Amino acid sequence: MKITVVGAGNVGATLAQRIADYELANECVLVDIVEGIPQGKALDMWESMPCIGSDCLITGSNSYEETANSDLVVITAGLARKPGMSRDDLLAKNVQIVKSVTEQVVKHSPNTMLLIVSNPLDAMVYTAYKVSGFEPHRVFGMAGVLDTARYRSFIALELGVSVKDIQALVLGGHGDTMVPLPRYTMVGGIPLPELLSQERIDNIVDRTRKGGGEIVGLLKTGSAYYATSAAVIEMVESIVRDKKRILPCAAYLNGEYGYKDMFMGVPVKLGSNGVEKIFELGLNNDEKAMLENSAKAVKGLMEEINL
Repeated sequence: MKITVVGAGNVGATLAQRIADYELANECVLVDIVEGIPQGKALDMWESMPCIGSDCLITGSNSYEETANSDLVVITAGLARKPGMSRDDLLAKNVQIVKSVTEQVVKHSPNTMLLIVSNPLDAMVYTAYKVSGFEPHRVFGMAGVLDTARYRSFIALELGVSVKDIQALVLGGHGDTMVPLPRYTMVGGIPLPELLSQERIDNIVDRTRKGGGEIVGLLKTGSAYYATSAAVIEMVESIVRDKKRILPCAAYLNGEYGYKDMFMGVPVKLGSNGVEKIFELGLNNDEKAMLENSAKAVKGLMEEINL
């Protein structure tokens, strides 16, 4: 298994380290346009492998020749949010970055799968899909796994229980319009509404929607990357080891949930062939209304992309 990570910033570098630590690939290539940065970080990581006991070879590069024949390419490249910026503010600049990266990736690895992490997420996945010309199941985005992790972590804090015993789903676009589903949230098999009042659940949902912005506000000069890279690893592991995990990912919709020709967060079966199945949940009227609101926001961004 050969995995390429495009973007050697905080998200990309931390992700490459996790891939090597978990030995999810024989070879991991870290690519960035800044000379010396991917090479230096990759060498530092490789020198840590004897301590960890992993034989994943990590190399850094400023070009895409070294990425040839990658089985999976994770695109993290793009401008990061600063305080006061929304994910949508990044649209125009990051479209051009993701477009350029995708063209290079496809040239050297025409049979790969694309896992997009760049923001605004749903629009960037759509960009990679259009530019690559790949089948929909080979292009998908990480968002719902991160949003769900935040949601679960806040519930664990509120209830004072293990994060392992919380199962949850978050649908919709990656942003303020995301749709956490308390009705489908279980704590050790107990529905969340039986454990918390609606007011306390609403507070957790609100914090989940603003989770990324909360971290940006605290860091001042950066955005989240520890939880982001951990969320990507869940997806990578499910693909590499064909675990067929059911995870909320930005996937191509062709009629599911009533939407067509767009990417949005939905529960999918993720395996060695990429997105192998999309699961449609039974939503009540309030949940449908929230999903429609999220879909409108996602569609609005996609309509601004001229490819």
